Formats: sequence, C-alpha cells, structure tokens
Amino acid sequence: MTPGDALLCYCRPGFEPELAGELSERAALAGHPGYARTERNSGYVEFLGADAGALTRALPFASLIFARQKLTRIAELRGLDPKDRITPILRTLETVLSNAYTFGELWVEHPDSDEAKPLAGLARSFGNALRPVLRKGGWLTGVDDPRRARLHVVFLAGDHVLLAIAEAGDNAPWPLGIPRLRMHADAPSRSALKLEEALMVLLSEKEREKLLREGMRGADLGAAPGGWSWVLVRQGLRVMSVDNGPLQEKLMESGRVEHLREDGFHWHPRAPLDWMVCDMVEQPRRVAERMATWVREGWCKHTIFNLKLPMKKRWDETRLCLQLFEEQAGKPLLIRARQLYHDREEITVFATSR
Repeated sequence: MTPGDALLCYCRPGFEPELAGELSERAALAGHPGYARTERNSGYVEFLGADAGALTRALPFASLIFARQKLTRIAELRGLDPKDRITPILRTLETVLSNAYTFGELWVEHPDSDEAKPLAGLARSFGNALRPVLRKGGWLTGVDDPRRARLHVVFLAGDHVLLAIAEAGDNAPWPLGIPRLRMHADAPSRSALKLEEALMVLLSEKEREKLLREGMRGADLGAAPGGWSWVLVRQGLRVMSVDNGPLQEKLMESGRVEHLREDGFHWHPRAPLDWMVCDMVEQPRRVAERMATWVREGWCKHTIFNLKLPMKKRWDETRLCLQLFEEQAGKPLLIRARQLYHDREEITVFATSR
C-alpha cells in the first residue's frame, strides 16, 4: 500500500478550482471525503483529509479530466537549509517509507506556474546531486526503470519541497505531465498539436494501432484551415473536411482530402465512417448533443471532439456536458476526457463503442 498524507495533482494554471471541484466530488462519491487545498494560478492542487493510498486507487489517473499529473504526497518539508537539502530528504524517506521502496526514477520538478518557473535551474541541478546519493543508499535503481514507482521532489520554493510517489502505470509519463510536441512545418495550424496530443494521451499504443489504420475514412467538422484533417491524413485516413472556409492548398495536394463547403454542424455522411473529429467553436452543450447524434445514428465508430468551456462553473459544465453526451448517445460507450496541455479554455473528449 502506498503511504501518503495527500493526493497531489498538477493542472493548467488558472484551473485549480476546476480540479479541486473534480477531486472533491469524485472522492466523496468513492467514499473518501476530504478537502482540496490550492491557490489560484499555482498549477497544482492537494487533496487532504482522506486515506491517500486508498484514494489514489479509487481515482485512477486516466479517469481525471483537469489533472496533468497524479501523485501521492508522502511529506512536506519547509525551512530547508540551502546548504544541505539532501539530508532532511533522506531522513524523511527513511521515516516514512522504512526502506520499503526502490524507485525506478527520480524527477525533480516544480509546478508549471509563473511563480515556480524560476525554480527550473535549481530543480535540474538538485536532481543531478540527489540522484547518485539515492542510488548509493538503495532508494533508486542504477538504470531508469519506468515499471517501478517514481519518486518526485517538487520545489515550491528554495526552502519548500513536497515529496511524492507516482505509481507505475497510474501517472503521466512526462515531466510536469506535459508532452512536448513540436509544430510541424507542414501543419496548417497549431490546432494540429491538440489532436496529436489527444491521440497520444487518450488512446493507448495498442488502441492507436487498432483504431487508426491505413485506408480508414473520417470526417473533420469545422475543418478550416485543416489542422485536424492534416493529422488524420498523417495517420493514413481519407478525410472529408467539412467547412465553408478555405483549407490549406498543400493539404489538398495529398489526394486524401475532400473539401465539402457545408456547415459542419449540420452535415452528416451518407455512409458510416470510421472517425469523426470536431474542434468547432460553439456552445459546449450544443456540441455534446451533436456529437451524441453522430454516435447514436452510427455515422462514426470513434470520435474526438473539443468542448469549449465557459468562464465560470467550468467543472459543473464539464460534468453536465459529458452526462448529456453519454445519455443522448443511447449506447454503451468508452469515454475519456482530459484538458490537454495544448488546450486552452476547453477539454478534449474521446469516445468509442464498447
């Protein structure tokens, strides 16, 4: 059992209330009531007052929407001496874990906030100093092993550190929970990064191999200038790009794109497609209802779409829209949703029939 005194989750700065609301509601429904502690724009939320080990099992990372990373906090250290931060960390590990762990990796990091970003240099140099000490003490394997639990040392200030554990298979495999993607020179728009990240985060490697194959057919609703269509083409699909606006000329040269100058919100295919993707700017409930119609009518097998959230009560709106989508789809679905790093005031949803 993972020891710990709190759940520690990273999020997009500014969305701490949404993550706090999500954790509070889901923890209560799972029978682990507690309370969330955070500050606006801090980039993280701590959930206390519950059995952290039991809660981390009850709330798998894949089920969380506003969390970029999920960790079990095992200690908070304040007032660290800049001349020797390592000794109190080792002492704390011995007290809390009693040599019960050998970690596969060490990540020393900081929240993704404007206030914490200046700590990046300290985190990097401290990790280089701490790593050999942990290996010598038997706390860390000699070679990085992602199959084991990972130790996180999270700097909130130069003298303020959180120690946390990421259980294997129940966390984001990227520092700060952020997959770093590069904008491709041929991509029609930066929105392509959102769909690339969605395919990476919301689908497993086996699912990508199974659900994205050469020759499949898909539709991109509200496609212009073609960022999401471009991603589907790179996956081997033939795409109907639906938008009254223009598409990038180079995208059309692929021979895999048919541009339909129609309203993406009302158009539907004459025959079932493998995929439908949608990144239209529209009221989230209206989008959820339209996406549910596509699934209910069998116009697509799999879908990825974005829900643009309002400025207030964003967790409430998220919950409502996902419930609305699932109920109106009228069939058993596998649904995953996440606020991706490349998203802004929105969440991305993947759905497929069970």
